[in-house]
Amino acid sequence: MNKKEKKDRKSANNSWQYRLRLLILPGLKRWILFILIGIVTIVFGVLLLLKVHPVQMMLDLLKDVLGDTAHALPARISGIIALAIGGAVTFYAVVKLIMSILGAYIPQGDRESIPDVLYRRRHLERGARVVVIGGGTGLSNLLKGLKRFTNNITAIVTVGDDGGSSGRLRQELGVLPPGDMRNCITALADEEKLVTELFRYRFEQGGLEGHSFGNLFLTAVCAITDGDMVEAARVASRVLNSCGQVLPSTLQNVSLSAVLENGEVIRGESRISESKSRIIALRSDPVAPAATPAALEAILHADFIVIGPGSLYTSIIPNLLVEGIPEAILKSKARKVYVCNVMTQKGETTGYGVSDHVNALLAHANFTGGTQLGARQRFIDRVLVNSSQARVVLDGRPLTTVTCEPEKLRPLGVRAMFRDVGSVDFPGQHDPEKLAAALMLWYETRSKGRMFGGRPPKAPQIAVL
Repeated sequence: MNKKEKKDRKSANNSWQYRLRLLILPGLKRWILFILIGIVTIVFGVLLLLKVHPVQMMLDLLKDVLGDTAHALPARISGIIALAIGGAVTFYAVVKLIMSILGAYIPQGDRESIPDVLYRRRHLERGARVVVIGGGTGLSNLLKGLKRFTNNITAIVTVGDDGGSSGRLRQELGVLPPGDMRNCITALADEEKLVTELFRYRFEQGGLEGHSFGNLFLTAVCAITDGDMVEAARVASRVLNSCGQVLPSTLQNVSLSAVLENGEVIRGESRISESKSRIIALRSDPVAPAATPAALEAILHADFIVIGPGSLYTSIIPNLLVEGIPEAILKSKARKVYVCNVMTQKGETTGYGVSDHVNALLAHANFTGGTQLGARQRFIDRVLVNSSQARVVLDGRPLTTVTCEPEKLRPLGVRAMFRDVGSVDFPGQHDPEKLAAALMLWYETRSKGRMFGGRPPKAPQIAVL
């Protein structure tokens, strides 16, 4: 404990509030009350013996005080003073009541600027309806930035994970893998709340080793709600005070397999990234699983749809294999942007450029062939490409930046926009705030002045080719 903390503690211990609390510690309050009652009763009895009625005496005293006050001050001045005192007391009580109520909903650090917090939250509630489709670290990273601009966020998450804690829970209990959903829920949560860290906590010993508390919590709530993972996600969101909602793309138990260029087929999401040959197709078992109805509704009513960022074949494309989701994206009147990864991913996108990423998306969404050019244009309006160049080394090997050749995108009916959205602290990843600001600015400038919640980002220079 430093000197300042010791001084503050000593000052607090000497305050009259602290001394009063010491007097009314549990176990003492009742006896202090009895003592006071006894003293009052004794005084009351003495006055009665002296033939002085206490009640009548108090009434006479009150009458004399009010009479003298009325004679000393004019009635008008007395009325003004009474109104001022009553108004001040009422105003103080109302302010304290409101602060007490809001204190239960506003984080401790924001209580000194409650008007600003309320103003910001009101605008966030009126923000654009944004649907983000993907999974993995990339999706949760984007959500951290998007919640600064709107509370109307829906994250549609893949459920093909079969590795780590999620894979073990899926295999042992037969539940949908909760890992990606848990990451998204905590990304949208109030970062200052201790319960957020609790959801991220991962056990390191014993039979729970490798499991995160959030995964176990979602699994438990799912069991209580008769296997309803959508309701389990809603409960977790309420616990963490998350904005928006997180939905699985499908409620069916999906297994993924990748067909490689050499003819080999790799089964299991966790093994796809280990492929030694180029991936030419991704398949799901069952084929075309049914989409979650709430996910389709969110897409159809969205103002802005963001696909990615995330692992192309294990986080993004699995959502496009769900029956109804590609068609809903095509039918939606929302603005649509695909966020391409900063770096290629070994085993999945080795040697891929931006056009290869877009081609894979369109092919798995069944929008192929020259006659589908118009459909392609409506499926993706823009692809956002990171313009910053950073050398990233992982496990002693330099990673490759995803390159973009605009002339290869034009036949696909997709245009690229370049923006510096790379993270300085984590090279090879997107910066959440930069990425969200670039996306929302692009949406705002193409939505005829529709305002979104939060503070508008600074206007960056975006090159569109």
